[in-house]
Amino acid sequence: MEVGLTVALTNVAVDSDGTILLPGRLVADITRSLPDGEVSVAVRPEQGDVELTAGGACFHLRTLPVEDFPRFPELGESPVTLPAAPLAETIDRVARAASRDEVRPILTGVLFQAEGAKLTMVATDSYRLSVKHTELESTLAETIEANVPARALRELARIIAQQGPDEVSLSLPRNQAVFRAGPVVLFSRLIEGQFPSWRQLIPESFEHEVRLPRDELLEVARRIGQLAQRNAPLRFGFAEGQLTIAAETPEVGDAAEAVPAPYSGEPLEIAFNPQFLVEGLESIETDELVIKLSSPLRPGLLEPVGREDFSYLVMPIRLNV
Repeated sequence: MEVGLTVALTNVAVDSDGTILLPGRLVADITRSLPDGEVSVAVRPEQGDVELTAGGACFHLRTLPVEDFPRFPELGESPVTLPAAPLAETIDRVARAASRDEVRPILTGVLFQAEGAKLTMVATDSYRLSVKHTELESTLAETIEANVPARALRELARIIAQQGPDEVSLSLPRNQAVFRAGPVVLFSRLIEGQFPSWRQLIPESFEHEVRLPRDELLEVARRIGQLAQRNAPLRFGFAEGQLTIAAETPEVGDAAEAVPAPYSGEPLEIAFNPQFLVEGLESIETDELVIKLSSPLRPGLLEPVGREDFSYLVMPIRLNV
């Protein structure tokens, strides 16, 4: 009852109306194994089963009591309409920062805020924070705020990619979120509790702002990050006109690579979780990005150059000097 899907199939020939309940995993496994071509589903009331045939294959599956299946929430009469492509893009860039640790359920969700002509989505696992603002084509009649499980939103993004709808409808009945994307309706239970005050987590100012080419930085971080194993950090060493990215894992090896960087001032070395940093760089789509820093113990902020719609805050790892 945490997440559910309804899919309408239109390219079918129905001889008579009815409802049956079958073991889902078994049906899925059988369907994937069937030969190409049409599939016939016939209810056999006297035997209490369903006959599934395709080509020369024939299966008889015992049915389950229909009344045992829970009722799904329905899309409201006046749902909010959101553009599908920007929604899926936002989910892809933000949901990765949500926690997967059920110890703090509130952090396993994505804060979904829509007001006026702006959609804001926020996720954090307490080690990083991802924020994406999306301008909507039309002004919403009502304000929406909900903490939606990240896994449900990732499923929604996958559905959008498969179905290719122009719009997604959303309603929030009884602590649930109901999305319609083409012939698919996805519902998810909302996460209860107070989401962290994310605006207060982003520092108002930084001492250093370094502008760098995104693709080159991502390539170097991935390459050097191969030697950041067993929880070893990825080190960023800033010096006059240069950034050195390094990693070392005892009994494995070490690696370092220097790239030009418009940095000036006292040398600064700061370290990050390599996976978190790489995912932050992957989430930025502009040719250049800016890294904002203050000290080795304060978080760093990644933002695209020329756009103010995305921010990725990542906590540093304390270095043992």
